Amino acid sequence: MRKLLAAILALAMLLSVTSFALAEDPITVTVFRGDPGDQPTDDNKIYKMIEEEFGIKFEIEFLAGNLDETLGTKLAGEDYPDLFDGGNSAEKLINGGALIDLMPYITEEGTPNLYNHIKDLLPQLVNENGELFIIPNYGINYNAQIQNSCNGPAFFIQKQVLEWAGYPQIKSLNEYFDVIERFIAANPTNENGAAYEGFAILCEGWRHFCLINPVQHLMGRPNDGEVIVNVNSGNWETTTFINQPYAKAYYAKLNELYNKGLINPDTFVMTYDQYIAKLSSGTVLGMFDQTWDFGTATAALETAGMYKNTFCALPLVYDESYGFGKIEEQYLNGSVPNKDRGFGISVNCEYPERMINLFENLLSDRWQKILQWGIEGEDYYVENGRMLMTTEQYNHRQDASWKMANAALTIWESAPKKQGTQDDGNAWAHSDQPENYFNLMSDYDKAFLSAYGYKKPADFFNPPCALAPYGEAWQIDKTPIQDDYDKFNLIQDQWLPKIIMSADQAALDANWDAFIAEINPYCEVYTNYMQAEVLKLVEQATR
Repeated sequence: MRKLLAAILALAMLLSVTSFALAEDPITVTVFRGDPGDQPTDDNKIYKMIEEEFGIKFEIEFLAGNLDETLGTKLAGEDYPDLFDGGNSAEKLINGGALIDLMPYITEEGTPNLYNHIKDLLPQLVNENGELFIIPNYGINYNAQIQNSCNGPAFFIQKQVLEWAGYPQIKSLNEYFDVIERFIAANPTNENGAAYEGFAILCEGWRHFCLINPVQHLMGRPNDGEVIVNVNSGNWETTTFINQPYAKAYYAKLNELYNKGLINPDTFVMTYDQYIAKLSSGTVLGMFDQTWDFGTATAALETAGMYKNTFCALPLVYDESYGFGKIEEQYLNGSVPNKDRGFGISVNCEYPERMINLFENLLSDRWQKILQWGIEGEDYYVENGRMLMTTEQYNHRQDASWKMANAALTIWESAPKKQGTQDDGNAWAHSDQPENYFNLMSDYDKAFLSAYGYKKPADFFNPPCALAPYGEAWQIDKTPIQDDYDKFNLIQDQWLPKIIMSADQAALDANWDAFIAEINPYCEVYTNYMQAEVLKLVEQATR
């Protein structure tokens, strides 16, 4: 690994542009984000600071519609913005030649912030040619990883359901659906007469992980995408899980809930915006998702003071009645660099050096504090060396309208960032600061956690496990088998809702058998490919 790292760094330094002076001419940088979003206000104070210091204004386009179709259109027409975030389909941009290699621009002398940010991770970030097209937007920790909450996958339940039930410890899938069913029986509608929905499933586009991924977690594994990897055998056996008996058990349980009326048929055709609107209304009691995926709904509920309708993440597994043995949950993983996710610089960008210079400066301690905390004395204060917030300042950070005028969310979310702790012990993220995290949360949330004897939502979970040497398998590029991979996904999207909506056990069995017959050939292709890639990554990491 040392030889590979040395070769990569030598190549980068040989080709590098070692110094980028701040250009004075003002420019407008076009930006695309592969997620829906809201435009910042014209007088947004952080963007004004960026404009004043760097001479850069942003013209931002957010995703509207299907991500893959949108990226396909842009690639076909070579319609590339300067900063290009392809979301969960960024590999399409990389393989389509839309992004420049960043390595020639990053050196220890010329860009020390960026260089130090990625130097230890280069073997797992660059491709076999030593190229790097996107610096991860998340997952690079400084000093200590902070785990206050589950930001990734989990089963979620409205806090009021657990409050109503007397704050039970819900550990299994059966316990989870049982408490939801009992709550709806006792409370079919909310105080406004709107009917509660037991369990929602987002199936749209790449977010169909809400439909597919629960199986691996119910079997006690963290997020590896569409495969389960045996990390204990020494051989790293890798297999698809969607065609296994333990997958059928999950969809059979959903079928039971569907036939009881706890899952609405429209859940399978909801758009992401419709899903967020449902969650924001407070009528959905449970779902499987990842915390970051419905943050706008959480913010809307908090802004409306609907804290009881916000969600608690739970690490569910199958109980022993399913016949799969005793399963220990392991949802939380060690820190995972979000490989190939975030901003790339497009080949159409006329000023790549200025974009690199922007990222270099925004990664400085000063700008990281501005982007993550705001302005000292205005958005936070410092007392005895600790960065703190008043209740009003903290509440501002939960207010969507305030953030549109006072935070540079679009740039911060997709740009390289520091996570973990600062050298003085303060957290880089304002929400990770212990004093802020518990003391400034709502009275409802304090009481909710205190009822469990907890100080943070992560206390519901086992501690993070050590990250496997291959990282997380969902990060592996699937484009070499793209046609088979697309078919693998399409078959799941077509059959799994049909299986869940089966009229009875006989129909479910018939649908499942038909699904298995159709998907098995693609599972074999996918398993063989992923097995080879996992072994390659393990060898590379342990070389």
